[in-house]
Amino acid sequence: MKKNVSGGRCEFSKDNKLELVYMKNIVSILAISLSLNSLAAQDVVVKGPDEKLQLVVFVQDEETPCYSITYNGKAMLEKSPLGISTNIGDFTKALKLSGHSVEVIDTVYHQTRIKTSQVHYRANELTCNLENAQGQKIGIVFRVSNNDVAFRYTLPRQGGKGSVTVNHEQTGFRFPRQTTTFLCPQSDAMIGWKRTKPSYEEEYKADAPMSERSQYGHGYTFPCLFRIGDAGWVLVSETGVDSRYCGSRLSDVSEGNLYTVAFPMPEENNGNGTVAPAFALPGATPWRTITVGETLKPIVETTVPWDVVNPLYETKHDYRFGRGTWSWILWQDGSINYDDQMRYIDFAAAMGYEYALIDNWWDTNIGRERMKSLIDYARSKGVELFLWYSSSGYWNDIEQGPINHMDNAIIRKREMKWLQSLGVKGIKVDFFGGDKQETMRLYEEILSDADDHGLMVIFHGCTLPRGWERMYPNYVGSEAVLASENMVFSQHFCDEEAFNTCLHPFIRNAVGCMEFGGCFLNKRLNRNNDGGTTRRTTDIFQLATAILFQNPVQNFALAPNNLNDVSPVCMDFMKQVPVTWDETRFIEGYPGKYIVLARRHGDTWYVAAVNAGSEPLKLKLDLDMFAGKTVSLYKDDKRGEPQLIPLKVKEKGRVQLEVYPQGGIVLSDRIEETL
Repeated sequence: MKKNVSGGRCEFSKDNKLELVYMKNIVSILAISLSLNSLAAQDVVVKGPDEKLQLVVFVQDEETPCYSITYNGKAMLEKSPLGISTNIGDFTKALKLSGHSVEVIDTVYHQTRIKTSQVHYRANELTCNLENAQGQKIGIVFRVSNNDVAFRYTLPRQGGKGSVTVNHEQTGFRFPRQTTTFLCPQSDAMIGWKRTKPSYEEEYKADAPMSERSQYGHGYTFPCLFRIGDAGWVLVSETGVDSRYCGSRLSDVSEGNLYTVAFPMPEENNGNGTVAPAFALPGATPWRTITVGETLKPIVETTVPWDVVNPLYETKHDYRFGRGTWSWILWQDGSINYDDQMRYIDFAAAMGYEYALIDNWWDTNIGRERMKSLIDYARSKGVELFLWYSSSGYWNDIEQGPINHMDNAIIRKREMKWLQSLGVKGIKVDFFGGDKQETMRLYEEILSDADDHGLMVIFHGCTLPRGWERMYPNYVGSEAVLASENMVFSQHFCDEEAFNTCLHPFIRNAVGCMEFGGCFLNKRLNRNNDGGTTRRTTDIFQLATAILFQNPVQNFALAPNNLNDVSPVCMDFMKQVPVTWDETRFIEGYPGKYIVLARRHGDTWYVAAVNAGSEPLKLKLDLDMFAGKTVSLYKDDKRGEPQLIPLKVKEKGRVQLEVYPQGGIVLSDRIEETL
């Protein structure tokens, strides 16, 4: 339902209580209208619905468009440039603000694959219309909610032009000088194993000064977290990237603490494809997103990546999310054979899991002819299968098969038809070549064709998902992180596991689902639990990651031997843990040090905490969801062994807990039979 008030638009879904918000919207529009009266000064001010977050847009010296952001009167972003340069006109200088309009947005949507299932999105939308010296027009649309700013550029069809190429963006983010950073560097292109980078798998630095240059000199991958001293926090990212644009990143910092949007490197995708994105007119760029808070709560709980995008196609399929087993992570390439896959299918059935993932080389090591019988065997056990594919073969040196199936429409559709005929439920597609528009188009084509054949899609060796959970109904996860396989390959990453775990809820997993493939319960990360790298964290720490890391299809790094060599406390928990969530709450934490996070599935709450420090962490928590209840407490004893005990929570929900170094706790109001 829509109502027009003073030129504004209030959007409501059926189940909103219209009269409760209607008068608030009128007041908001009137307040915004007063701020907009400063047009003569080329200045526009817009606040979020609760008026704490303020955006100022202005044209500096009647030439360069800029913006700034404050929260509760404290500067979060200082004067930062706006604008794009295109092949049809320059929209970075000599611009005049020719007009503006405001709309109030109030809507509810349902989403099953993100951190919360029901989202009530309220924002004030400002559209600024600008013209360059040649009279060419561009719009900048801002949406300002209580803790988020999202903006994008819009271009009309003008001067007979029906398409545009964006040569570069002037879009920037200028931070106050007290700011420190939590950033992941962009790697060189065409380096690493089989020349498969970049793939968003570099190491973060925590609380680094802005003066520190990125490791490779190419800036940083989204998302990017900044601490603004004692004033608060800012998370910068982007969303709504599809086949009509490239993926972007942040540049290294320049003079005046300014980071700007950077396009892909020419060398990505083995040099194939253009760096500059192009789209039809009228059209728009993706959304740049800025999440702001005095605490980390708005950062962890933000839904802005999905608030400002819409589904790109409907599906006729009812996709089922769930847990899976995955032989490759511990048993590696040698496990991709018929007998070992039967063992992992049996393991999935014993755990009550919905899926098993068969990784690379299945086409040669098992063979296409035998896949039907293996799939039939899995289905007889109540287990469905995902199969692995390489994304291509012409931009890297990958040998693992199947290759050269996903990058060609004719071959891809034929292959997906075959998978559908066998009853396969999903594919994992690996080793993409970068962030160029050509690659973004391939992601979208794979997703669209897969949906035609009832297939869910997981991406690995890939880019960050940018609103894709809402845009594509069969999308179920992306890696785009230094994930579990690195712990198998190097002791360094085992040693750093706790540190990285305490980063992801604040940064990578805050903006999109994360297919980490974790939750090891082997002490030694090899097939026989007797060699290879050594896990430093406790078993309860691993259980906590099943809550802390969000992805609607979780392929856990468990192994069949865990049924016999791991405490039933842990295995019983892993048999019951959900992978979709109805609500997420940040409780307490600091990036790289510790995290306490609560998630709700249906009526059941889980609270998970892990400690990356070298000393025991003593917590005093207010957990109102457990007030007056007896809950299940999973904790480490002093030797690091798992314990499950009942915990009576006080009527006000106050709880005191201790988390050992490299350890964790989980609380749940699902009472286990073993208590």
